[in-house]
Amino acid sequence: MGTEANGEYGADQIQILKGLEAVRKRPGMYIGSTSARGLHHLVYEIVDNSVDEALAGYCTEIEVTINKGDSVRVIDNGRGIPIGINHKAGKSAVEVVFTMLHAGGKFGGGGYKVSGGLHGVGASVVNALSEWLEVTVHKDGKKYKQRYERGKVIYPLKETGETKKTGTEVEFLPDKEIFEDTVFDFDTLRERLREIAFLTKGLKITLIDKRQEEPKIRTFHYEGGIKEYVEYLNKSQNSLYEDVIYCEGQRKDIYVEVAMQHNDSYQDSTYSFVNNIITPEGGTHLAGFKNALTKTFNDYARKNKLLKDNEPNLAGEDIREGLAAIVSIKIGEPQFEGQTKQKLGNSEARGAVDSVVTEQMTYYLEQNPATARIICDKAILAQRARDAARKARDLTRRKTALDSTALPGKLADCSDKNPENCEIYIVEGDSAGGSAKTARNRATQAILPLRGKILNVEKSRLDKILVNNEIKAMITAFGTGIGEDFDINRLRYNKIVIMTDADVDGAHIATLMLTFLYRFMPELIRQGHVYLAQPPLFKVEKNKMVRYAYDDAELNQILTEIGRDGNNKIQRYKGLGEMDADQLWETTMDPEKRILLRVNVNRDSEAEIDVVFNTLMGDKVEPRREFIEANAKFVKNLDV
Repeated sequence: MGTEANGEYGADQIQILKGLEAVRKRPGMYIGSTSARGLHHLVYEIVDNSVDEALAGYCTEIEVTINKGDSVRVIDNGRGIPIGINHKAGKSAVEVVFTMLHAGGKFGGGGYKVSGGLHGVGASVVNALSEWLEVTVHKDGKKYKQRYERGKVIYPLKETGETKKTGTEVEFLPDKEIFEDTVFDFDTLRERLREIAFLTKGLKITLIDKRQEEPKIRTFHYEGGIKEYVEYLNKSQNSLYEDVIYCEGQRKDIYVEVAMQHNDSYQDSTYSFVNNIITPEGGTHLAGFKNALTKTFNDYARKNKLLKDNEPNLAGEDIREGLAAIVSIKIGEPQFEGQTKQKLGNSEARGAVDSVVTEQMTYYLEQNPATARIICDKAILAQRARDAARKARDLTRRKTALDSTALPGKLADCSDKNPENCEIYIVEGDSAGGSAKTARNRATQAILPLRGKILNVEKSRLDKILVNNEIKAMITAFGTGIGEDFDINRLRYNKIVIMTDADVDGAHIATLMLTFLYRFMPELIRQGHVYLAQPPLFKVEKNKMVRYAYDDAELNQILTEIGRDGNNKIQRYKGLGEMDADQLWETTMDPEKRILLRVNVNRDSEAEIDVVFNTLMGDKVEPRREFIEANAKFVKNLDV
């Protein structure tokens, strides 16, 4: 892969930057948070060390096991951490790696040429935040072991026997004093490990969960690497051509891999990675890819008369419509911009990706004219639709400028004009809308009733979306604009609350709304402005007492408390329209009593979210059926 390290990998290649101070005192500085995300980050740090061995060409298999009690064991078949004495520290290299912050083979350029871990905190931070950690090294025919408790050495590295294997085994138990919850989520680990396997072709990763009677096992092994990743992204879509286009090359010390394939959707699903870590905000490597794509396809379309002389060039977004693509680079010293460190800043990465993709894509298009024609034809249609969408937006802008009452007629707005204090309820149907308008606090709560199910935007271009009445009403009410006009600073409400019936139709309508917001106004979700209302499912009356239950478990709890007898009157709400205004306020709209679920997006998992939306909202039935069968056990309160 062009990433092998030339330097020696011995005990003195472990570079020491500074000690472990303050990790336990301020864990969030090192792993982001002490929530579930930080907990799972511990596993990724240990796995990343094994992946570094794979990137250097020495490791082919990694096994991750969740044990009963939620300890985790990570085993690889790499070279094994050096066991000799590091002369700068006067202790074994193993102990240096696990007890000194910023110590490891990824510093100083000797041990690894590229590294999957971006921040170098690695094993020492995992050790500091664990009740206990044990490391076993298989090296040179011998087995060595050391144990730590809350980062402290229990005994020096010692030889414990002979072995025919090579590699490193790390087992640790996260510290309950540090983490809010120490229970690992199998699906979260599965998504990340699958992603790593896609990005490291040939590497076999096995995830085992031993917490049930029957162990759950998933194995990820992709000889095709990111080509298979693109096939996975497109599994719920109709691909426009058979090939996954693949570009690979090295420019100086930057190894570039790109895989791409168009489908018949209208979304751009391009994801970029640096040293196997996703860069949600892109950066120079993604900019190089986009520039190469735009330039190459315009050159091809002009040369082959697919664009007329008087027609404008295709925009990058036209060419990327319906594109599933992975841009992955390996670089020795990645530099990141911004506070979140999610955007690559290395200027040389742009030129490297641009050069590799331009050269190989030009060659591919010349060799595959039928595929080139399919992509160009789709891009030209996208260009025309974009022009129609621009005209629709311009018309909307002019109407808004001329008409001071441009807000939707069915919107019952609130009187407070400070967006921080305001919220808008998007309500299904006129009946529920009427109750909500009566129930609301008129100062701070706006109500926008929608008629029926909105357009499935997963199957529609922007020009069609902009003329849909229900979607137009939401865009106008929110005030942010859409697409290239989107500006979150113009948001008129701090909270956007989706309030639908607690049945299958209501869930479908909520999903359609979330699909629209995620595809065309994702910052509303990323910045925490989107919520789902939780209306009760049951009303329980006994004598003059009235209680509400939001699920079956709460209903059973109430019935246990009040006694199960003939005086109980239980009403199952089928829809919001069955509640009068007082009930709707008391249960669902009163800020003092209501339950709201905030919709969150983990930006590290957006590729997986993409696949779920494609599966649920796309045309293919089989992937949707498989998804429903796999997830049916998690569904609650489903009306039959």
